[in-house]
Amino acid sequence: MNHNSTQVSRRDFLAVSGAAAAVLAAQGMANSALATLVTNETAATVLPMKSPKPYPIGLELYSVRDELARDLPNTLRTVARMGYEAVEFYAPYFNWTIPHAKEVRALLDEVGLRCYSTHNNFESFTPGHTMDKAMELNQILGARFVILASEPPGIHGLAGWEKLCAQLTHAAEQFQPQGLAAGFHNHGTEWAKLEGDQRIMDFIAAHTPPEFVLQLDVGTCVQAGADPVAWITAHPGRIKIAHLKDWAPGSDADEKGYRVLFGEGVSPWAAITAALEATGGVELYLLEQEGSRFSEFETARRCLDAWNKFRDKA
Repeated sequence: MNHNSTQVSRRDFLAVSGAAAAVLAAQGMANSALATLVTNETAATVLPMKSPKPYPIGLELYSVRDELARDLPNTLRTVARMGYEAVEFYAPYFNWTIPHAKEVRALLDEVGLRCYSTHNNFESFTPGHTMDKAMELNQILGARFVILASEPPGIHGLAGWEKLCAQLTHAAEQFQPQGLAAGFHNHGTEWAKLEGDQRIMDFIAAHTPPEFVLQLDVGTCVQAGADPVAWITAHPGRIKIAHLKDWAPGSDADEKGYRVLFGEGVSPWAAITAALEATGGVELYLLEQEGSRFSEFETARRCLDAWNKFRDKA
C-alpha cells in the first residue's frame, strides 16, 4: 500500500466522520501494568488495577470502523468475545455528548472492555472548552493517555514543529493533574528529516517532556525505512503504547502494504517487543489494521490469533 495515500485517506476520514461519533466505542480490561485509572466522571479517582496479563492487548477501533457505524453494541460485544481486553477510540469520539459517553462507558463495563487511550485531533490539546471536554470525556471513559493522532494542518519547518511541541507540552501540563498523559502518534512522514540529520520524530522527542508519550505505529515506521528497535532503545520509558500494524513491500492489489495481517509483513516483532518491554516502557499493545482481504471482524480476529500465537512462542 502506498503510505502517503493511506495516511491521507485516514486523515480525511477523521476529518469528516464527526457525524458518526455516536457509533464509536471503547474500553478495555483491567491491567496491573497500568497502575492507576481515572474512573470518576469529572474527577480523578484512582483505583488499583488487576490483570492476569502484564500487557493488555487491545484494538484500535478504526480497524472496525464500518461495523461500528452499523452497530456499536454488537461491535463491542464481538470484539470482547474475540478476547480483546482494550479498545482505543479515534478522534470523532470527541463529538459525543457527556451523557452518551456515560452510556458507552456502561456498555464497555458490561462487556468487560477497557479504554486506556484515545486518538484525538488538535482541538483536544487546545486550551479552553475543547480541552476541558476532552479531559472530561477521557475521565468518564477511564482513559489515561490522550494521543494526538496526527499534526494539525499548517505545520511546516522547524518553527512550525517548535510551536506545536510547545503547545503539546502545555497540554501535558494541563492533563497531568487530571490523571491523564499527553502523547503523539507517528505516521510515516514524521520520520523525514527536519533539519540536518534530525528527523521530525527526533525533534518531537527532544522538545516534549519525558512523561510525554511517543505512541509507536510500527508499520509506518518500518515503511518509512526507520529502525523501530533503535527508536525504542533511544527513548527509554516513553513508548507506553505500541500500534501493532504490520507492513510488507507491494501494492494493495497484491494485498501487501498495510493490508497484510499481523505477522505477515517484514516487521521484526520479536526484537520490537523485546525492546518495548525491556526499555520502551510499554504498557499497552493495540492491534491496528487499515484493511485486509478479510472482513473487518475476521481481520481483527485473525490478527489477535496471530498475536496470541506469537506471544505463546516468545
